[in-house]
Amino acid sequence: MPSILKVKGLSTTFSGKHGDTTVVDGVDFELGKGEILGIVGESGCGKSVTSLSILQLLGKKGESSGVIQFNDMNLLEQSEKAMRGIRGRDISMIFQDPMSSLNPILTIGKQIGEMIEIHEEASGAERKLKVIGLLKKVGIPRAEEIYREYPHRLSGGMKQRVMIAMAIACNPAVLIADEPTTALDVTIQAQVLDLLKGLQKELNMSIILITHDLGVVAEMCDRVVVMYAGQVVETADTRTLLRSPKHPYAKGLVHSASLVSNENKRLNSIPGQVPLPGQFSSGCRFADRCEYVLDVCRRSQPSLSKLDKNTTCRCWLYGSKEAVQ
Repeated sequence: MPSILKVKGLSTTFSGKHGDTTVVDGVDFELGKGEILGIVGESGCGKSVTSLSILQLLGKKGESSGVIQFNDMNLLEQSEKAMRGIRGRDISMIFQDPMSSLNPILTIGKQIGEMIEIHEEASGAERKLKVIGLLKKVGIPRAEEIYREYPHRLSGGMKQRVMIAMAIACNPAVLIADEPTTALDVTIQAQVLDLLKGLQKELNMSIILITHDLGVVAEMCDRVVVMYAGQVVETADTRTLLRSPKHPYAKGLVHSASLVSNENKRLNSIPGQVPLPGQFSSGCRFADRCEYVLDVCRRSQPSLSKLDKNTTCRCWLYGSKEAVQ
């Protein structure tokens, strides 16, 4: 599968009154054309910052280095003006909280229409027709009425559908969905995921799906990137990861997830918590929480190594196999 987006050596640092703090550290992954790639990990692992780095939405205090290759260009070398042309048109993003992502003083039609106005030449009437068509495409009833409504009149699920309509307005090649089902009830979560999957097939988009829910990964994703403390610790196709995770952290995530109903089975948990950025140890960042920890784990940081054609892992348990270049 040809790659549409390649991330190589991505590091993101934020400056503050106590100095610089690296939140994302040397992240590598590729997104295939027409693929749904999951990025998983606990809160604080760097998933959302990675997505914001791709679109250069870090604010004045954030700075990224490395390579994010899209359409033969490094996005990290593009000007803000160039990135404004890429955001929404080529790469779109659905943000984590639909409740606060929409502007409360603008109508739904106006907000979606602005995306079209920025990237396409169309009259006001043409934009309105396209927006209403988008609302219908994402399953919103009474689209003509919703076009004139304000966000506070919509439920959480409807707001998320509006965010999806806005994200696909210009038929982007890549869609980044950051926890798209957060704060939605289970029934609405399933509807939103089904909608995304259907749109991905219809529009042949590539999707980066950021989540902490392995049930969502099992349902949606072709491959998975597992992040911990700002680093990639394992990559694999979804079936391999869920059946035979390699990294101890990935094992902990899989074993703590209730993917199969079993009333007699006690759910496992991972002891401890993700270390804060700036407080990472010099060795393996998972060492203090790992049941398989070795002496070398506390002394030296393992490289991300290739275990087979489709799997990489950052762990000393797998020896000194070929490091990923």
